[in-house]
Amino acid sequence: MIDNPRLELALAQYGRLLTIALIVIGVLALVATGWAVANPTTETTTQYGDERVSTDVQTSAVVVQDGELWNEGDRLENSGVYVLNASPELTLEPETRLVDEGDRTPIDDASVHHELTLRFEATRDGQSFWNETHTEIDESPAVEGGVAMSATTIDVESYRDRQRQLERELSGVGDVDLEVELHVEYETARNQGTQEATTTFHVTDDAYWLAESLSASDGHTYQTATEQTTESRSLGVIGGLSVLGTLALVGAAFVARRAPIDEDAARRAVHEQRYAEWISRGSIPMWVGDYHISLDTLEDVVDVAIDTNERVVNDRQRGLFAVVSDGVVYYYSERGLWEETAWPEMNLTKQQHATDKKPALSAEELGLEDETEFADPADGGFEDDEDVWKQL
Repeated sequence: MIDNPRLELALAQYGRLLTIALIVIGVLALVATGWAVANPTTETTTQYGDERVSTDVQTSAVVVQDGELWNEGDRLENSGVYVLNASPELTLEPETRLVDEGDRTPIDDASVHHELTLRFEATRDGQSFWNETHTEIDESPAVEGGVAMSATTIDVESYRDRQRQLERELSGVGDVDLEVELHVEYETARNQGTQEATTTFHVTDDAYWLAESLSASDGHTYQTATEQTTESRSLGVIGGLSVLGTLALVGAAFVARRAPIDEDAARRAVHEQRYAEWISRGSIPMWVGDYHISLDTLEDVVDVAIDTNERVVNDRQRGLFAVVSDGVVYYYSERGLWEETAWPEMNLTKQQHATDKKPALSAEELGLEDETEFADPADGGFEDDEDVWKQL
């Protein structure tokens, strides 16, 4: 039993919609629970590998005569500067390495092409207006152990002389620079690409050197394998959906079992609870008051009680709420007018079959022909309606 008039009124007004909504929620939650159990999550993990292709140009020069610093035949490698008289020829060796970094193994199944050029370039105000290119390496070396190597030896003095000649020709017009350019093309079973590197080649009357090292490096990622892992869905989600579905269906059954609820009775109970401090229970005689004024709602009766500083009396036997003030009775009853509240409500439907089966008895058959209990009090009848209720 729900001891909450407001909840009773809400169920009376929206019970049907609430029941349907709870049933729908319950069914959907249980269906979702079954789906979650029958369809575990599948996670796909992809594994990757990496390929690294790196190119560096090694430099070296052989000393051609004895001196204070070196002896003839000494080989200088990757020096920051070379003396022109001691080592007039420079060897350039492009070296490309191909490695699978996943298992640190060299890549032999590949092709590499090296191109190394020296270029004279004339510029003015930073803009190039003339160039001359000399190709020193243009070959595709074999890849062995993941390494492809090429080599060339250049006469540095010849390039110095050519640069001085061009500077005399373009004196006052522009500057002449000597550049070393490296271009590499490679292709493996999984990847392919190109590499570019450029640096200035400085040559003076006494020495020569590269402004920066010639190097380049590329990394490539490739897919090696795919792994699928199947896991059941979260037990918290499954349990939550199951509990939600069960509670929703139980709630729907509870609301349906409460129906039908008399909305008017529920609303009256709400009003009684709201105005309980102004209402007292008691018995109201029929003849009380000189005038009887019927009000539309219980709230109206309470308003009268507040205005007149009286109390509302609730006569449950008559289903009546009334305020008596200065001989005037202000009342509200669902049964109708004042006179209609004198007798208790009868369920005539339930008594209909008994009435149909037995004919009505006359006053003589009932033995009431000479009875005076319901006569006027002056003739020996009941003094008030309380005696009537007691007899009933």
